[in-house]
Amino acid sequence: MAKKAAVKNIKPIFEAPMLNPEIKKAMAEEMEGLEVAFDRAKILAGGGLLFEIPSENLDELQTVKEIEGVILDHHHVNGYWKEKYTGGSIPPDCGSIDGKFGEGSPGGDCKICPLNQFGSHEDGKSKACKNMHRIYLLRSGEVLPILITLPPTSIKNFSSYIAKKIITKGLRSFGVITRITLKKAQSQGGIAYSQAQFNVVDVLDKETAKNMEELSRSLKATTRKVDTIEDYTIEEDNKNPALT
Repeated sequence: MAKKAAVKNIKPIFEAPMLNPEIKKAMAEEMEGLEVAFDRAKILAGGGLLFEIPSENLDELQTVKEIEGVILDHHHVNGYWKEKYTGGSIPPDCGSIDGKFGEGSPGGDCKICPLNQFGSHEDGKSKACKNMHRIYLLRSGEVLPILITLPPTSIKNFSSYIAKKIITKGLRSFGVITRITLKKAQSQGGIAYSQAQFNVVDVLDKETAKNMEELSRSLKATTRKVDTIEDYTIEEDNKNPALT
């Protein structure tokens, strides 16, 4: 009886961008005063298990089941509308680029804002202000990260991932390859929605991790200034108050 060939575990390869001093200088000079339009990965509505991302032809979109890369930055963003949000490029009456301080009406400290407390929504249970979380994920072979905005329903999973699989393991988010997939979930009201799942694919070698840390620091000056308007979309969490 012939023996089956042993299956070898193939170590994932992460191709980090080669940003030498000349390229860094060119980027600083050429991009001065300009805003970087990061490609965005969108979670499709209806409890789907696919992300929608730009294809190589920037005029077209493609769908993928998972996204892998190194997290260069992540932070909270908040948005509040006095009137019910119905879609389109309608800026919030109050928005926070860091999830800490809101600009607009009412503005101020998000932590103590009455509209950022459970029960402030018209349903009497959820928040009137929508809390989200941005992730800037650098995929292998790319120079700029792709932007993923997590809805409220996925923030708990991400927090658990960072705490249990990154920090307590003595790691940093820029030092590992993260895989993001989607799981179908259902609210108490029977509404299907997509929930992001996170896993560590591999730990980067020390040199690559150091380069990613440097790239992370240099990009934060840009990522923390990206306009928030495109973060706000109509998804299941807008239809189901229990999710916000």
